[in-house]
Amino acid sequence: MISPFNDEYFMKQALHEADKARDKGEVPVGAVVVANNQIIARAHNLTEQLNDVTAHAEIQAVTAAADFLGAKYLTGCTMYVTVEPCVMCAGALYWSQIDKIVFGTRDEKRGAGRFQNELYHPKTLVTNGILAHDCAQIMKAFFINKR
Repeated sequence: MISPFNDEYFMKQALHEADKARDKGEVPVGAVVVANNQIIARAHNLTEQLNDVTAHAEIQAVTAAADFLGAKYLTGCTMYVTVEPCVMCAGALYWSQIDKIVFGTRDEKRGAGRFQNELYHPKTLVTNGILAHDCAQIMKAFFINKR
């Protein structure tokens, strides 16, 4: 039997978080952290609500996952995030030693991928393109509505 828990399933959960961010007037980025096919953390951008430039979805998710695990390292975990992490978030993910990062759409302007994944921990597997169209659409719609 095929498990219903796959990259698309978890990216859809991250998209739900992005919807929450959008509904709050935040840049619509969402993230979930998964361990053993269980979501252990959910987060979305909160930079406006918290008046904190570091309150990106990835940072919020790393903190929540570490709290859940009672440990600072996220070994054995995968983060699903709708948009490619920025340099700041890549640094936090590096220090968390997370096993895998899956992101939906690239961020050509601010994404860490401009550095050929050198910003991620050497043991971290990075993959992208999961529900890329859906992840890009929510961002495009948000910024069209802002203008």
